Amino acid sequence: MKTLNIIIAVLLTLNITAQNKTQPSYLCSESKKNLFKKISALNQTKYKTETDFAYDVKHYKLNLLFEDINNKYIQGEITCTFETKIDNFNQIAFDLSDYLTVDSVIFRQNKLTNYTLADNELIINLETDIPVNTIDSVSIFYQGIPNAQNSDSFKQTTHNGVPVIWSLSEPYGARDWWPCKQSLYDKADSVDIYITNPEEYKAASNGLLISETTSNGMKTAHWKHRHPIDTYLIAVAVTNYAVYSDYVTLSNGETLEVLNYVYPENLTYAQENTPNVLDVLQLYGELFIPYPYVDEKYGHAQFSWGGGMEHQTMTFLVAFSHMLMAHEAAHQWFGDYVTCKSWHDIWLNEGFATYLDGMTHEHNLNDDNISFNEWKLDNINDIVTLPNGSVYVTDTTYAENIFNYRLSYQKGAMVLHMLRKKIGDDAFFGGIKNYLNDPNIANGCATTADLQYHLEQTCGCSLQEFLNDWYYGEGYPSYQIYYSQNEDKNVTLTINQSQSHPSVDFFEMTVPVKFEGIEKDTVIWFNNTYNGQQFNFNIDFQITSAIFDPEHDIISSQSTISEIDTFNKSNKITLSPNPATNKITITFKEKIIPDKVIIFNSNGKQITEFNPGKYASYKFEYNISKLPPGIYYITFYADSDELTEKFIKI
Repeated sequence: MKTLNIIIAVLLTLNITAQNKTQPSYLCSESKKNLFKKISALNQTKYKTETDFAYDVKHYKLNLLFEDINNKYIQGEITCTFETKIDNFNQIAFDLSDYLTVDSVIFRQNKLTNYTLADNELIINLETDIPVNTIDSVSIFYQGIPNAQNSDSFKQTTHNGVPVIWSLSEPYGARDWWPCKQSLYDKADSVDIYITNPEEYKAASNGLLISETTSNGMKTAHWKHRHPIDTYLIAVAVTNYAVYSDYVTLSNGETLEVLNYVYPENLTYAQENTPNVLDVLQLYGELFIPYPYVDEKYGHAQFSWGGGMEHQTMTFLVAFSHMLMAHEAAHQWFGDYVTCKSWHDIWLNEGFATYLDGMTHEHNLNDDNISFNEWKLDNINDIVTLPNGSVYVTDTTYAENIFNYRLSYQKGAMVLHMLRKKIGDDAFFGGIKNYLNDPNIANGCATTADLQYHLEQTCGCSLQEFLNDWYYGEGYPSYQIYYSQNEDKNVTLTINQSQSHPSVDFFEMTVPVKFEGIEKDTVIWFNNTYNGQQFNFNIDFQITSAIFDPEHDIISSQSTISEIDTFNKSNKITLSPNPATNKITITFKEKIIPDKVIIFNSNGKQITEFNPGKYASYKFEYNISKLPPGIYYITFYADSDELTEKFIKI
């Protein structure tokens, strides 16, 4: 019989799945938004150390004591090794919650007394001037109850009656439980984390477990991570974990340990499911670059928060579904190894992770029987539920903007897919590999401009207009496509477009159409750069039907594709161009001039009638500029014959 915790987790998963098949990303989005809201309510989204104090973090040593994990009380010693970036550096600042108490500050073996903690900022007067480019360190001793008003950045609860403590710092929560420089683009070069707790519990964290020692009923775990790491990705979790490992051989031949810290009551469930991430890690390494931390580990630590969090080398998860593991594992490349440089560019984390989860469907690694085409369609259907919204986050002070599931996750993922379709697989994957390998980006931070540069280098094209439309612009297009085929199998196709939001006057994109015949079919991509664009080409079979965007590769809504019937099939008459804006040319292939011509609208109402005899020609032009846009029928009467042709006014 499954435990209550597993039942709750499964019911939660089923409920979200019923709402949206891509629910792990949804859980990630909603949980992070809720966390951000709580932090925002505490007025803790502001931090100053990123710009006000010029130092570069080299190393953190966290020495944390949890004497009783039945409560949230923490005692800690944090040593920050830093390099000064200005001359006469004499003051250093850290982000730290006002709910914590600083006991002492040690600098060069001396106890400092000139420091203040106010407005969630610890300012320390170093009492000396330090030259530029000097490496030094300072230690801070502190204690207290983190985030007393119940933010989830540091949480104490229970599972199966057993206490558990965990941290979750994204985006601004690290200072709730330790003094740090809470900056996206100042990564510590490495970190040592010592966690002391009652001996019956185990502590999970980043990097490699160097040692576990026990003394006087207390156990100390030493974790060491030797790679650059962002502040919000440093994490700890403590409870009565059961521990086991899975192993995978990567494409470069190296063996990676996947270390799992799980609730004992969920051990069998976890052991049945965590191996599903092994093929995913192989896939990501083959598509992009090898797993960045193969010299240490990848891992999972279970916690009771409603989703997952991509802590570097040790993802925290509530449950072990394939899609949630795939999404969070993707962050090791996109979010951890390369982190967005500002929250405006959160899609570089969440859009990529969502798209990589989608690619597990493309490569048939998922266990939910959802095809890649279904996955794309699910995302598109959600994206177009509202007419507005950009992937670029204009206002980062609101959680709904940064972690907006529809925009940062789903639209971000589909924009990546559309980039892939626009420039081709070789340029797309090659550009992203170069992006990850760029020494100015690898193990650091990036902007959308960095990604754009590398994709443009591999495709040899400009992507600025594409990004203006699809990344910075809001909304999406609706397409109205018309085609006709004559007896020589020559095809004329016209693409019209309307937009859901006025921020974009036209969405440039390559547009796919599938043409079907009795025994053949083909897909053609049209580079659509302006409204009313017409394409002429030949297909070597008779078209019986056509499908717009057959594999759901582009974001659009309420798009249509229609065949225009033409008298070419009876060799009597042609109308061109069709669709038309100002005039149509009517050509009779037989030497017959109709007695009269009547134009009807799509409701059958007569619009006009005229006698073409006055043109005294078998080919003449007719002005339609004053007709409203729409579908019209033009009927020609000659003796006992009656012929009707459809045309489109755009």
